[in-house]
Amino acid sequence: MSSDDSVGHFFWLDGELLASSDASVSVLDHGLTVGDGAFETIPVFNGRPFAPSRHLARLRRTLDGLGLSCETTDAQLRTAIAAVIEANGERSERVRLTVTGGRAALGSERTATESTVMIGSTRAVQRDGATAVVTVPWTRNERSAVAGLKTISYAENVVALTYAQERGGSEALLANSRGELCEGTGSNVFVAVDGELITPPLSSGCLAGVTRELVLELMPVTERSLPVTELDRVTEGFLTSSTRDVQPVMRIDELGLSCPGPWTRKAQEAFGNLKRTDADP
Repeated sequence: MSSDDSVGHFFWLDGELLASSDASVSVLDHGLTVGDGAFETIPVFNGRPFAPSRHLARLRRTLDGLGLSCETTDAQLRTAIAAVIEANGERSERVRLTVTGGRAALGSERTATESTVMIGSTRAVQRDGATAVVTVPWTRNERSAVAGLKTISYAENVVALTYAQERGGSEALLANSRGELCEGTGSNVFVAVDGELITPPLSSGCLAGVTRELVLELMPVTERSLPVTELDRVTEGFLTSSTRDVQPVMRIDELGLSCPGPWTRKAQEAFGNLKRTDADP
């Protein structure tokens, strides 16, 4: 249960729509004890979830990558998401869908027979029109067993984001172990270098973001590696995510950027038009 007024008062938990005061998860849930689980944050636009098919497909990919099962079907999840949106009204600007390894013994070994599935909603975080980002001294491991998976193990992201916020940014930029630009803690990054719009390839270890995927389909983007030592060549950039849409970057560390630059404006316009015309692209 949350006292945060931005969070909806109803949650869908293992097949039931419950008041938050009645929704509880075991202290032995593997998601709580070891961070064993997957999640999706799905934006809601005009009362409908945006791009639910892509989010559910990525959820299944993450579950497969983790070796977790989820007995709840996609059709049942769609019904549950709609019920949460309706029940929570104006607190349904973002839906959070979480699947954990379920109740298990203390430790890494899985002993549960059923996963825990929960869905809640919240108001959207109010973002500035443009943002600053900060490079951090930690790296993504592109060879990790969970590289590219949207897991609930976010302690690394919390530490990196706190570091960035303490230095005036709203997002941290991480390199991978090869010293290449990878991603933010909760976003994908696009940068312009010598007139070319670039985003790190999935082989960098970055998450296959839904908004990233849509932007790649909407406009010409080169997926290629960029050493972080070459970030001083960047002239403009933007972040993409389900909570930021397409957000211009005005500064990387001490480097000021054109904001918004022509690539960014083009991406914002194309993505905005898509959201208004297609709820499930």
